[in-house]
Amino acid sequence: MVLATRSGRVLPRPRLLDLFSCAGGAGKGYEDAGFEVDGCDVAHRPNYPFPYHHGDALAYLAALIASGEIRRYVFVHASPPCQGKCALPVGTNRSQGWGGTHEDLVAPTRDLLEQTGLPYVIEQPNGRAEIRKDLTLCGEMFGLGVIRHRNFELGGWTAEQPAHVPHRGRVRGWRHGEYFDGPYVAAYGNGGGKPTVPELQTAMGITWTDVREELTEAIPPAYTEHIGRAYLAATETLGAAA
Repeated sequence: MVLATRSGRVLPRPRLLDLFSCAGGAGKGYEDAGFEVDGCDVAHRPNYPFPYHHGDALAYLAALIASGEIRRYVFVHASPPCQGKCALPVGTNRSQGWGGTHEDLVAPTRDLLEQTGLPYVIEQPNGRAEIRKDLTLCGEMFGLGVIRHRNFELGGWTAEQPAHVPHRGRVRGWRHGEYFDGPYVAAYGNGGGKPTVPELQTAMGITWTDVREELTEAIPPAYTEHIGRAYLAATETLGAAA
């Protein structure tokens, strides 16, 4: 496949590695931006829409670095598990007297990404995960039916933070025994008042999986399409200036 640039040049599509890839929300956005995408996830993901390696993401990345095969990629995206530091589970766990059972993989992920020498992105939800918030994106920026704030650390490159768009209302659903209406769905959990799978698919912009767990863990593709386009625009500008 090829990529047409703004200058009219036709280039091979750059290849991106999508680590902790889940069902492909991030990967689909990068494909829409102009990348070829390969994934890796420890869980079996038959709905993932691109080639992927079934196995431990960090072990796979370490093997790619050791063998030199990492050089077939130009960019790496990583969404390490966040349950230990995500704002929602942290609050829930504290209220139930739980906590401390999830391993934080952000730091070891960053260490390996730095070893690749490639530009990268680490994605995390709001919470206590120790990443730089170089970008914070929200569904309202892209006209989606979710709020779903996500933070992105950019390694080896930079992008402009878009202005945050004020929310149009509440996330609809039950809160402490009271039902609230609003323009957004709650893309997490499976309790009373949560959206149906078709509602989740429409709100997130994801059509290729109907597995609720995959939908509630996904990044809306619009987020990574924005990031991917920003990276490609930046590299095209640098190439033109060289």
